[in-house]
Amino acid sequence: MERITDFFRRQPPGRLITLGFAAVILVGAMLLLLPVSVKEGAVVTPVDALFTSTSAVCVTGLIAIDTADHFTVFGQAVVAGLIQIGGLGVTSVGVGLVLATGRRVGIRGRMLVKEALNVDSFKGMVKLVKAVLLMTLCFEGAGVVLSFLVFSKDYSPLHALWISIFHSIAAFNNSGFDILGGLRNLIPYRDNILLNLTTCGLIIFGGIGFLVMLDVGRCRRFKTLTLHSKVVISTTLVLLIVGTLLLKATEDMTWLGAFFHSVSARTAGFSTYPIGDLTNAGLFVLIILMFIGASPGSTGGGIKTTTFFTLMQEVRSVFSKNYPGAFKRNIPKSIMDKAFIITLLSMLVVCIGTFILCVSEPETEFIRLLFEVVSAFGTVGLSTGITPDLSDFSKLVIILIMFIGRLGAFTLLSIWIERPESGFRYTEESVTIG
Repeated sequence: MERITDFFRRQPPGRLITLGFAAVILVGAMLLLLPVSVKEGAVVTPVDALFTSTSAVCVTGLIAIDTADHFTVFGQAVVAGLIQIGGLGVTSVGVGLVLATGRRVGIRGRMLVKEALNVDSFKGMVKLVKAVLLMTLCFEGAGVVLSFLVFSKDYSPLHALWISIFHSIAAFNNSGFDILGGLRNLIPYRDNILLNLTTCGLIIFGGIGFLVMLDVGRCRRFKTLTLHSKVVISTTLVLLIVGTLLLKATEDMTWLGAFFHSVSARTAGFSTYPIGDLTNAGLFVLIILMFIGASPGSTGGGIKTTTFFTLMQEVRSVFSKNYPGAFKRNIPKSIMDKAFIITLLSMLVVCIGTFILCVSEPETEFIRLLFEVVSAFGTVGLSTGITPDLSDFSKLVIILIMFIGRLGAFTLLSIWIERPESGFRYTEESVTIG
């Protein structure tokens, strides 16, 4: 026992978080295979259980089997719990439980929270976790109330309450799971303004990041916000507006539908129109939005809005001959380098994943396979409908991509590969580019 304890003590925080996510996924898969989790007459294979558990913990929303049609209320509650743990992060939930028991959080726990929430210092770490948990409770509680006003019109009060709780958890944590059955997602409610706007609100606030929400609550004025918050808010608004306009221009959607999918494509995964019926142009717009994703320290995935913003500023600086930056602040070169590495590694994961699926699923259109892979990597959950028909091998590939997308390709690479410092440098020589 002591050897196991020493082993975990010697591991870096990022590696422990990765192992924690993997452990939760495996436990979740085993719980979903229990007879009490599966509806009578339904069949849930180990691969489907692992796929569902991974999709829930990685707050993706891709489904190999319909959640409502295959799982009992207990099984659905397991999925909801996995979504909540995955959205908040294993570390935040663990620290929250420690605080609930009245115990102190040690330096090791603070290091894990710092790594998980992507903050720069240990200052106020316990207060930050408390604030995150409180915000989550408030937003999800409001989502339950507003969603219940809609679902209570079509279901019994108790059933409507459970659907509202599940939907609120899934929406705020940017996971596109639903328990309406029949693989319908939110298509029956495409014209319901209240449910559409409630879902969009939960997705947006869950996707901009807890640190941004705290900063806005503290400063209340855009001018006094940190550069990070300004970048997240401005980039989010631009992507929402551009995405809405492009989807409206390419698809036969209402303005509400175009706005909803522009929001949802940023790692949420809910849909009010059949994604499989969209044109290639519409699918390509969604692919771009899914790849960019949400913001750092949020419940969403993708390369993140700040990464995309940083890349655009670097491109602008090349042509304008100015330093890359915005809002009267320059962006450090180390951040620029990290943004390029994250984007390059992410594109590499998407390309490799798509190639493997092209080999294993030769009869499926390329655009649909690419869409599936980007949706998995961006932890989005939107699908053209091919997920249930994928082979077990292809499902395992998607599982791995979802796991990489949730933790980040850069993070996984940096915690498993040693990077010894070099004590010397070679002579520089120019290389022709372009």
